[in-house]
This record gives sequence, C-alpha cells and structure tokens, in this order.
Amino acid sequence: MSEHHHHDHCHNGAAGHDSIFGSKTELQFSILAGSFLLVGFLLSFIPGVSTWVPLIIYVASFFFGGFYALKEAAGSLVKGRFDIDFLMIAAALGAASLGEWAEGALLLFLFSLGHALEHSAMDKARKSISALSDLSPKTAFVKRAEGVEEILIEELRIDDIVIVKPDSKIPADGVVVKGSGAVNQSPITGESIPVDKVPLDSTGVNHIDINDVNAENRVFAGTINGSAELHIRVLKLSADSTLSRLIKLVSDTKAKKSRTQRFTDEVQIHYVPGVLALVAILLCAFLFIDESFSESFYRAMAVLVAASPCALAISTPSAVLSGIARGARGGVLFKGGGPLEELGGLRAIAFDKTGTLTEGKPRLTSVTALNESSEDEVLLLAAAVERHSNHPIAAAIVRAADERTDRPLTRVSEVTSVQGHGLSALVDGSRVLIGNISFFDDLSEDVRKLALGKESEGNTTILIKKDDHPIGIITVMDTPRPEAAETISRLRKLGIKRMVMLSGDNQQVADSVAGQIGMSEAWGGLLPEQKLDSIAALLKREEHVAMVGDGVNDAPAMAKSSVGIAMGAAGSDVALETADVALMSDKLSSLPFAIGLSRQSHRVIKQNLWISLGMVAILVPLTILDVASIGFAVVGHEGSTLLVVFNALRLLNYQYKA
Repeated sequence: MSEHHHHDHCHNGAAGHDSIFGSKTELQFSILAGSFLLVGFLLSFIPGVSTWVPLIIYVASFFFGGFYALKEAAGSLVKGRFDIDFLMIAAALGAASLGEWAEGALLLFLFSLGHALEHSAMDKARKSISALSDLSPKTAFVKRAEGVEEILIEELRIDDIVIVKPDSKIPADGVVVKGSGAVNQSPITGESIPVDKVPLDSTGVNHIDINDVNAENRVFAGTINGSAELHIRVLKLSADSTLSRLIKLVSDTKAKKSRTQRFTDEVQIHYVPGVLALVAILLCAFLFIDESFSESFYRAMAVLVAASPCALAISTPSAVLSGIARGARGGVLFKGGGPLEELGGLRAIAFDKTGTLTEGKPRLTSVTALNESSEDEVLLLAAAVERHSNHPIAAAIVRAADERTDRPLTRVSEVTSVQGHGLSALVDGSRVLIGNISFFDDLSEDVRKLALGKESEGNTTILIKKDDHPIGIITVMDTPRPEAAETISRLRKLGIKRMVMLSGDNQQVADSVAGQIGMSEAWGGLLPEQKLDSIAALLKREEHVAMVGDGVNDAPAMAKSSVGIAMGAAGSDVALETADVALMSDKLSSLPFAIGLSRQSHRVIKQNLWISLGMVAILVPLTILDVASIGFAVVGHEGSTLLVVFNALRLLNYQYKA
C-alpha cells in the first residue's frame, strides 16, 4: 500500500525480505556480516595466522552481507533491469577481485545494515496506517429470536441488533437503540474527547438513512464503547462501513503522486543508465592514462557506490508515508503524496456554507412576542402545531420548545398544510396559523417591517397568528459551527490570503453567516453547477484553490479544484470519493492541522532531496579524483540513506501549534 514502489532501484520493499526466515532476519544477517568482518579484520593483525583464515571469514561476511542484495539483483535482472543491488554486488566482487576483501565485506555489511534499518523504519510508518484494519472486531453478538448469538462481522445484515459490551469495539456503523454512554471515536474521527451517545427510538421504522441520524445516536465500526452496554441497529454492512472505506482509501493512497515524486521518478529513469555509462568509461581509463587496470577498476567501483541513487529513491516515499500516517492518526486522510504536498502551498480556499461552515440544520435564533403574548406561549403554540410537520424548520422549533419549557402539551386538531407556505390548526379551540410572510397578506406595516428586518439578518422568519391576531415571530437559522470563526482566523494566520464562501442560500443569508465567522467574501444563490463556475473563476485568478465541501452537491466543484477537501467524510460517500483530503472528524478545526502537516511534509521532502543529491554531488567528484576510497563512499552513501529515512520519520511526531 505504501509508495514503496518508487524504491525499486534501491530495494523492492521489505516484504520479500521477511518471507524466508522471518521479519528480523535481514537485520540478523547484517549483524552476522559485521561480526565476521570484525573477526577477520582482527585476525589479519595476529602474526602467525595463515592468510586464508581471515579470507574464509571474509567470505562468510560476504555471504551474510550480500544475501538479500543478491536475491534482489537476480530478481531485477530477470526483468531486464539493473538496480542498486546489482551495482553493490558488482562493487563488492570488484573489490574482492583486487584483493580488497575487507573493503568488499564492509560495503556489503553497511549496505545490508542500511536496508535492514530502513525497512524497519518504513514498516513503522506503514504499521501506523495499516493498524486501521485491526480496529474492527472480528465477531459481533447479535440478538436473535432464540437468544444472543456470536457471528462473524461479515455475516451481519442491515437492521440486525448487535449488543456491544462495555470497553469493547463497536462492530458496525449504525444507530444506538438502547443504552446510553460515551464512545471513544478517536480511531475513526480523530476526536480526542469521548462522545456521548443516546438511544434513538426506531421501533416500527423500516428504513433509516445513516446520514440523517444525529451524531449523538450514530456510531462507527472500530470505535470503542465506554462503560455502558449499548444495543446498536446495524445500518451498513461491514464492507461499506466508514472504517472499510477508510482502509480502501488508505490502500489507494499511491494514486496521486506529488510533483516531487514525479521528478524523482524521472531522474531515476535517466540516472541509473547514466551511472552505468560513467562506470564503463572509468573502467577504460587505464587505456588513456598511466595506471593499471586494477586502479581504474577500483576507481570505477568507488564511483559506482558513490553515485547510487538509494537516498534519492527513498527520500520522497518515506516522507509521504510518514505524513499520511500522521494525518490518519489526527483524523485527516490524504489520498497520496500529491494532496499531501499541494495542500500546504495553497493561498486560496473556497468553502461550501451549509454543513461545512454551518451545522447544516436550522436552529431557533429568536422569539418575539406581539400583542401582550409571552415568548413561552408563542413558542409552545408554534411547537404544538409544528410537531405535526416533518420539515427541518419545524424540528428546530420543537427542539427549542422542549429545551426551554416542560409545560404540558396542548390539544391540537385539524392540522392542515396550506399552499406549502404554512400550517393551520385548532389548538385548545383557537384557530392558529403559522407560516412565512408570503402566507399572510393582511399584516400591519410594523409587523411586516419587523419580520423583514429579521430576514435581512439572514434568518428564516415564521409568523404565528391566533384567532386572526399576530401573536409572535419566530426566527430560525442555519448557525455557524462553533469552531468556524477560530478556524478562519487560524487559516488567515497560516497565510491563506483569500477565503470565499459559496452558498445555495440567498445572498442575505450568506452575508450574515460570513459576518458571524469573520469571512470577507460570500457568494450566495449558487446552484451546484454555478459552484463549479465559481471555482473555475477563482482558479483563473488564484492559480491554486482548495474546495471544502460536505455533500453530493459539492462533488463537481471539489473535482475541479486543485485540492478537494471533504468535510464529514464519515457521512457523504460521494464527497469522500471525489476528495483528495478527507477530514474524518467532521471538524473544521482539523483543516489548519492538515495544512500545517502538509507544509512540514513539503519541508522534509525538500531537505531529503538536498541530503540525497548533495551527498552524490560530493562523493562522485571525490571518488573520480581518487580522494575518497570505496569505504568512504560506502559510509557516505549509506549514511545519507539512513539520514533521509530518520528525517522522514520525524513527521510521525508532528504537532500543530496554533
């Protein structure tokens, strides 16, 4: 799953190394090679010891040091490719043919040690991603007619009721139907604080859309239950769960390469044949200058070692892998090196309003009583009637009434919907009308002005009449997310110069929300295809633009943008598929973290390229001019490879500071 395929010239991944003897064998072979080298070296200083004794010991060192390199070189040669392992074996045999057995053994020892450490370092980064697939439990306890049965999670069906014991993992995406308690969602969403869950009464409801379920009722596969037993109605099969999609996305992360990765790929395609040509020329040096073939051969072998592009091959994939692993742990999913590098270079971001900058559902913002009524009376009357409607605005009014007062419900009858603009009902014998301004044509100028004033602030306004007298105005609005204003200000500090809100709502509503969160540009009244045009217009002016969205209607604009960022990736499938980056926590506040991590990853990749190319630029001239020996070239070459890997691993500990 890693982007380790770039590393073909260097080594074809760790997997092949583990297959024969086990995962630690490469390191053990390397240590054996080093031990034999040391013993042989010490024996060569003891007088009276025959010269063939250290020689046999060096041969043993060659065997253990060159075992994996030979295996890789043979595999590549079969495919008609010369790679770094082939060059190393050739250089070691060349040294041996000159009688420099210690040099050859040192070369193979350091090369094998470098690779063993490099593979364990790469595995560390890879494991922190692949740990995702271990999050989900293997079995689930399901309620059946004959009692509770333990089955494999693959056998779970939609609408099964599973029982989740305290402190155990939740086996499927679904809705809580019994029990309440906190659930640790950090493995999926990156939220550090456990989220309280309460049951949703779904008795007799045939179909529940998981995207319509509130966060307090909904649970994800792979999250960890707290101290209460929960009964969960399964709403997604294990193959479609958020966790499964996460794992699939992570395994597709190599899909989008970054510019640097494409650059290093290009360099390597031309570089390896170039090195082989240079070595061939140096092998013939004895024909043109006054030296023996063995001297030319030695120099050619030293250059071969010095010019190996090992550090270059590993510099970008190791950093990309570490960056993606760190992002996944923080609830941010990068689909490959491209988005990881590009996100940090952006200076302009477009945001969808509803569900991204706002909660996505209306909340009650004010109750105004008219004609000597009380606010509570207005709200209770409205809620009594609106309970009979399934409109989101009705739900907001009912929710607010339930939070505000627990007075007994009034008797409501004859509820009818009128022209789609309002409701009419009998409440305790009085005729009550509820609707928007266009529903009433006989309002006094004062009431109309008051209602229009509230609408100009971005509210949706609902009027209530009782027995033909206006008794109150209720306003609702899709309110900004609590973290929106702080996120916008953090993004501004990070140097994001232009932030634009795109909204399907009217311009007044868009301006109102923009004002509340401190955003200067708001483009309202946009249909999905107009959002796409807006991104195209921004791209002309800004060159690179990210689009942050949460739903199906944002997908075309996200696809058009330089980097598409999906909000609430745990919800909308289409947004998640289209996006380059997904904020799993459904929290806008993880966007500055993602941008900071992207910038740090870009810095690390640049450092790695300087280290790897710099080492080659220093070693090649030194070896051509006979200043550096094979031993020096080996130490420099392998040292730079390890330095690059450990530099990349720093990304695993990246912390965002606001």
